Amino acid sequence: MRELFDEVSGKSPLDPEEAVRRSMRTPRRKRFYADAGITPTADGFAITLDGKPIRTPSGRHLVAPTREIADAIAAEWNAQGEFVDPLTMPLTRLANSVVDAVVDRVEAVSDDIAKYFQSDLLFYRAGHPEALVKREAALWDPPLFWAAQALGAHFILAEGIVHVRQPDSAVAAARAALPSDPWSIAALHVVTTMTGSALLALALLKGVLDPDQVWAAAHVDEDWNSEKWGVDEEVAARRAARLVDFNAAASVVAALNPRA
Repeated sequence: MRELFDEVSGKSPLDPEEAVRRSMRTPRRKRFYADAGITPTADGFAITLDGKPIRTPSGRHLVAPTREIADAIAAEWNAQGEFVDPLTMPLTRLANSVVDAVVDRVEAVSDDIAKYFQSDLLFYRAGHPEALVKREAALWDPPLFWAAQALGAHFILAEGIVHVRQPDSAVAAARAALPSDPWSIAALHVVTTMTGSALLALALLKGVLDPDQVWAAAHVDEDWNSEKWGVDEEVAARRAARLVDFNAAASVVAALNPRA
C-alpha cells in the first residue's frame, strides 16, 4: 500500500497536479483488503484496513485529527472496486502529505503560502472590457475589503500583470492569520495552489466565502474566456481534476474550523 501512494506523491507532497501526472504512469494495484475502518487513538483516529493501521509512504501511522475526517478517509478506501485508484482518494493523499511532510514543518508550509501575499491573483485586474472589470471586482473585492477591515492587511491593486511590491505590513498581517495546526495549513496550501490566491484561502478559512464562491473567484477570467470563445475540453478536464483536490481540502478546512 505504501508503494501505491508513494508512486503518486509527486515532487511536492502537496502538489495534486503533479500527483495526477505521475499516476498516469503508474500501474493499478488490486484491492487487497475487505474493509476500512477507524480506531480511536491518543492522537486522533487511526484509519485501518481489516483492523490493521494504515501507514503512509514514509511508514508513519495514518491518524486523522477528527472522526469526521477519519470517516471520510475510510470511506474513500471502502469505495474502491477491484483496483485501488489513488486519483479517487484525494483525502487519503492529503492525509499522507500532512503526516509525512507537514507535521514537522508547519512554519515552512505557512511561509510557502505567505509568498502568495506578494503576488496574489486578486491584486492584478483587467483594464478592459468593462464587463470583465466589473465581474472581477464583484468576486474579488469582498475578500480584499475583509482583509483590510478584519486583518489590517491593506494591499495594493494593479492593472495588468506588472508586479507591484506589497507593503510588508500587509503581508505580515495576512501571514499572522494563518492557522498553526498541520492539517489546516496543509489544506490551505492546497487551496492556495489550486486557486493562485492565499487571500481566497484565508477567506475560506474564516467563512468570508464558501467553497463555491472561492472556486468561482479563482476562475473568473477563465470562465469569461469560455463564455466568449467556447470551452477547451483539455482545460475543462484539468479543472475538474483540480476541483476534486480543492473540495477535499475545503472539507478539511470546514471540519477543523467550524463556524457558528
